[in-house]
Amino acid sequence: MSKLLIVGTVAFDAIETPFGKTDKILGGAATYIGLSSSQFNIDNAIVSVVGDDFPDEHLSLLTKKGINIEGIEIVKGGKTFFWSGKYHNDLNSRDTLETQLNVLADFNPVVPKDYLDADIVMLGNLHPLVQLSVLEQIKKPKLTVLDTMNFWMDNALDDLLKVIAKVDVITINDEEARQLTGEHSLLKSARKIAKMGPKYVVIKKGEHGALLFHKDQIFFAPALPLEEVFDPTGAGDTFAGGFTGYLTQNQDISFENMKNAVIYGSNLASFCVEKFGTERMENLSKDEIDSRLQEFKSLTQFDIELRPTKAL
Repeated sequence: MSKLLIVGTVAFDAIETPFGKTDKILGGAATYIGLSSSQFNIDNAIVSVVGDDFPDEHLSLLTKKGINIEGIEIVKGGKTFFWSGKYHNDLNSRDTLETQLNVLADFNPVVPKDYLDADIVMLGNLHPLVQLSVLEQIKKPKLTVLDTMNFWMDNALDDLLKVIAKVDVITINDEEARQLTGEHSLLKSARKIAKMGPKYVVIKKGEHGALLFHKDQIFFAPALPLEEVFDPTGAGDTFAGGFTGYLTQNQDISFENMKNAVIYGSNLASFCVEKFGTERMENLSKDEIDSRLQEFKSLTQFDIELRPTKAL
């Protein structure tokens, strides 16, 4: 069975949106990536760190979903990473209210022996030096995928550029792409990012879909119009989990197949936003996923006459 190694945060979140607010709930980039990628027939593992305040029931949930948690370090006497945020009315922007690094501040990831030969490595949002240390442990993955955010562009740009130079795919949102390159045009941004190292650039546009760039090729996947969006937290990570999970399962990393991976990622992300936190991803069925994939197909397929004939 093909192996996917996921590196990122397993954390607590407290979220406020126009539709309500939560107390501390399960969150973290690696959590969302893992729950999403577990929908595929693969062997996936998370490398992360938590404190001993992290409930056993959360770890049991990951195990129940078939995720290997051998690489999740539990620090005795330590507190788990915590993030709190408030979304604006449009749900496209948010304010960070509180960030507590806690055990994450001194995290030195150790990749479990059985995953040193992982086929695909998904580097979730973390300090670039932590991401680099994971790459240095892995043997020869078929594909490495990096997710990052503007915080590291502001605070660790030189280290971030070192990681970007070593990966095959980068996934970032449109705002981050513009910040990283200084270009407003996403096409120009993608070209600049490609020159930094990655062969493939995925730019996520939230409710407006996602763009995939490779050399002179471009693919656009729309976002499915949804009746209800409660909480965008983790949608980008859920996308990354679907994207890498699909590629790990079928082992085809061509541009044509990456188009499919983008659709699978977008499909799973559309479920994530329907409930607070990980709730929707915890109880997602295969029938629901397949049904919504058909909706994506209907949304994107059409026949068109390229040269309309003149009326007689």
